[in-house]
Amino acid sequence: MTQPYVTITEENGIGTIEFFHPAHNSLPGDILAKLAETITEAGKNDAIKVIILKSGKDRTFCAGASFKELININDAETGKVFFSGFANVINAMRTCPKFIIGRVQGKTVGGGVGLASATDYCMATKYAAIKLSELNVGIGPFVVGPAVERKIGLSAMTQIAIDANTFYSAEWARDKGLYTHVYEDIEALDTAVNEFAAHLCTYNPEAMRDMKAAFWEGTEHWDTLLAERAVISGRLVLSEFTKETLKRFK
Repeated sequence: MTQPYVTITEENGIGTIEFFHPAHNSLPGDILAKLAETITEAGKNDAIKVIILKSGKDRTFCAGASFKELININDAETGKVFFSGFANVINAMRTCPKFIIGRVQGKTVGGGVGLASATDYCMATKYAAIKLSELNVGIGPFVVGPAVERKIGLSAMTQIAIDANTFYSAEWARDKGLYTHVYEDIEALDTAVNEFAAHLCTYNPEAMRDMKAAFWEGTEHWDTLLAERAVISGRLVLSEFTKETLKRFK
């Protein structure tokens, strides 16, 4: 399959949400909207006790924002709407009453690091290096920053946000708290993710719901915060510097 998609399957209490885009699993606005909707609906589905979030194919987990859409943003409102797509997905993950397990099989960039950070428990392969590349194109990880900082701390987030041209290894991300485990290959990763999800399904759903709410205490203002951050990114994407930089991707 080469067309972009977001799918969800449910089996034995596990809801598996998978997103895909042929451009290294980048995330255009329509995929972001569908992803946020799917996560929200999975949270309401009583048959689902735990959620696995994954991307399609076996290479890049997520390349972040769609450069094709970034290039075509010509006004602040369009920019705000686009970056609000990432905000909506992160907020959907934050408010979802089910634990979300991240399954990161390969490199993840920009908004993809935000998605991994917004999961409740994230596992990866040794190939799952991370990079916050936004400063490279003249923007900055404003929308995903709160989720990344919450997961790995301000110091580590500052390091990768400023050093925007470097991939940091999966082992580095594990040591900073983004990943809980790093595996040799996708087969080992999938075995571990599936076994862990199945084990979580044996727990009290009410207890897991209350634990999730407790873990995310202090983020209740993120609906407003991430919307404000989307405005900043929407403004910066119109800057002369960013426009000239994005032309390289045409």
